[in-house]
This record gives sequence, C-alpha cells and structure tokens, in this order.
Amino acid sequence: MLVFLAIIINMGHCRWDKLTKYWSKAYNYHTTFYGNCMKQDRFFHILRYLQFTDNENESDMADENSDRLWKIRNLFEILKDKFSKFYNPSEHLAVDEVIVKYQGRVIF
Repeated sequence: MLVFLAIIINMGHCRWDKLTKYWSKAYNYHTTFYGNCMKQDRFFHILRYLQFTDNENESDMADENSDRLWKIRNLFEILKDKFSKFYNPSEHLAVDEVIVKYQGRVIF
C-alpha cells in the first residue's frame, strides 16, 4: 500500500491525461519510476477495489449541506490529525500563486 500511495503522490508531479500513460514505453511519456515500483495491472486492481467507506451510508447529494467528501471523510480526518501533530505553521507563512499553480474553482 505504501508503494501504491507513493505512485499516487508522484502522479501529481507529472500529469498525463490517462493513467495508462504513466506506464507507457513511448518516448514522450516514458518514466521508469512507475514500472519499477509496480506493474500497471496491479495498480489498476488496487485502484478498482480500494474503498474507504460503506456505500450504504451515502449522503443525499441534492441537499445543499451534504458532505461532498463523504467517501473519504474518515481518512481525511485521520490524516488531518496526524499531519497536525508534525507540522505547526508559524504566523509568517505565505502561499504565493507562483508556488501553488491552480486555475479553477473549488466547490467545497
């Protein structure tokens, strides 16, 4: 699972439009990291069956106050608690738009 999570995190650094391109041998897309860490079929198998909550607990999406992160809410809370133990930002913290490249709108 740690290798799977490492691959997911590394996918944020080089972004392709299809997941299969990370394992591609084509000159434009070839990156040895993904093939050396895990086979493509195993990655997709884990990705297909990985769940963090029971789908029976689905919230009503028609409600304006519904939790849009309900599928990963438990994982999100665990990570938030763990991360807050190890990182306490000082009052002199600045996030510049050059550091965090983002174009769009977050709806939640």
